[in-house]
Amino acid sequence: MVKQSKLAVTGAHYGLKDWLIQRVTAVLMVSYLVSMIIVILTTGPYHDYTAWKNLFNQQWIRFATLIFFICLFWHAWIGLRNVLMDYIHVTAVRLTLQILVIVSLLFYTVWAANILWNTGN
Repeated sequence: MVKQSKLAVTGAHYGLKDWLIQRVTAVLMVSYLVSMIIVILTTGPYHDYTAWKNLFNQQWIRFATLIFFICLFWHAWIGLRNVLMDYIHVTAVRLTLQILVIVSLLFYTVWAANILWNTGN
């Protein structure tokens, strides 16, 4: 007779895919930060609101910034989900926290997109 184990809903088998997504998002975020540092250092001082607004009036800056935030939130989701799966063992609490994290990150993504969209107007 085979002994059956009780399996909890944890969303296992993400491993390699999550590892790859976190590496790709990290590379994209670092690329954005290096690019922005270069742009800021080469295009002049940004001491006031008008200078920053003019910088973000460029479509490619807004697009790159949106991609940065999407990568940041996706990267955060994977990390937080894995922490919650590892350390919160009560399924109802874990799923509730995961839903709260998802809703929060989606809210922040829409908020960032809204800010970037309205910058150009």
